[in-house]
Order: sequence, then structure tokens, then C-alpha cells
Amino acid sequence: MSQQGSTEESRAVATAYFEAWRGRDWESLRSTLADDVEFEGVLATTHGADETLAGLQGMAQSILQELRLHARVADGQDVITWFDLVTQSGAVLPTANWSHVENGKITRIRVTFDPTPLNP
Repeated sequence: MSQQGSTEESRAVATAYFEAWRGRDWESLRSTLADDVEFEGVLATTHGADETLAGLQGMAQSILQELRLHARVADGQDVITWFDLVTQSGAVLPTANWSHVENGKITRIRVTFDPTPLNP
């Protein structure tokens, strides 16, 4: 796979990432991440696959009830996924996730949502 991955490849990697996260399949999720992945979100910034995976696991255990995917747009190495992050308290957080894919792995993730419902 070339560094300049195809749109189809990038979409497939992002789909696998979200399906693994939704299913709490941490081994599969880890396989979608580059070792040096950079994650930047509203609640945390992480560096490296192990730290990123630990953050996603922590969020799944403490906040996440489910992910309701609405749309995914891929263009070359970049994928944006629009979804509702449904919390354990029932709050619904509309969320945008941008993932950058190189050589079949996610190298950068940026996530944004309004965290206000998490702080009653």
C-alpha cells in the first residue's frame, strides 16, 4: 500500500476503526492505528497507539453507551465520520471525527463535539 492511499482504502480503515470501537474489540481497533498515531479531542490528547487505545477504552467504560453513525465522507487519505456519541446518562453528543490514513493505518485523529451535556 502506498502512503498516498486510496479513498476506498481510507474508508475501509475508518469503518474498521469505528466497528471495532462500537464492538469494544480492542485488538481489532489497535490494528487500525499506526504506532505513532496522534489523537486530539475535546477530552484528551494522546500520542501513540497504546495511549490512544487506553483513552478510547476509558471513554467506552466511563461515558459511552453507543455510537450512532450517520455519515462518512472519504477523500484520498482523509475520512470524516459524523455520528452521535450516546452517553451512559442518555445525553446525545453530535460528533465529528477526522481520520488521516497512511499505509493502511490511521495516523491522526481529530474529534470535536460540545461537551456541555457531560457537565450537568
